[in-house]
Amino acid sequence: MIMHSTSSKISEPETPAEERNPLLVALGERVRALREKRALSRKAVCVAANVSERHLANLEYGTGNPSILVLSQIAGALSSSLADLVADLRTGRGRVALIGLRGAGKSTLGARLAADLGYPFVELSREVEKVAGCSVTEIHALYGAAAYRRYERRALEESIARYSEGVIATPGGIVSEPETLELLLAHCCTVWLKASPEEHMRRVVAQGDLRPMAASTEAMEDLRRILAGRTASYAKADLSVDTSGAALDASFASLRTQVRAALQLPG
Repeated sequence: MIMHSTSSKISEPETPAEERNPLLVALGERVRALREKRALSRKAVCVAANVSERHLANLEYGTGNPSILVLSQIAGALSSSLADLVADLRTGRGRVALIGLRGAGKSTLGARLAADLGYPFVELSREVEKVAGCSVTEIHALYGAAAYRRYERRALEESIARYSEGVIATPGGIVSEPETLELLLAHCCTVWLKASPEEHMRRVVAQGDLRPMAASTEAMEDLRRILAGRTASYAKADLSVDTSGAALDASFASLRTQVRAALQLPG
């Protein structure tokens, strides 16, 4: 096989995850997980396996249909066997991660979804506090945003290792760190809970949250800016549920239907 290298960034496929072959999606997740475990870049694996970066990217995204020979080459580059790549592949992910801004309903809908699925419910911000040994506010005040992102990634890694099935409500800014977002996308069925800026603000205030973003006279402008800056990252989620103007029951029904279909669970 001739290797075609490229230095340009390879974009993700336009085909939604739920429309891809479940077995190929599961295979892609296995390959990506092994590569990340070995701390190898795609380029390094491609050079060792003598395959193109596009070929490997398609495989990891679940859109490629590689031959046994190519899989064997990739397995060797990952210091693994072919059996490591294909044995006991699951056709559905057992972890669901909810992403979106504060006020999206991640905690409320997440807890309800976990109960419906019979899965553990994980508030990742609480796991961050356990890892750091102090509150989120104290982490930012004492160590800064960069340290918080490190604790956040570690908490996510530990949650993924601990729970093969679960519903994870993530902090709104988790998508700000590309590597953490990639980890989330690789190991969870991700759902973007969407809402308008006005809806986000209304919910935050209704919860009695008068932190600076909610109390500032420039709050709406700040909120719109934050949402605009994160929209492209949120849009990488496997699924999305728009909760704007929707009653809780209606939002949950949409979330439940989509998640059960994605996990190949009976409705």
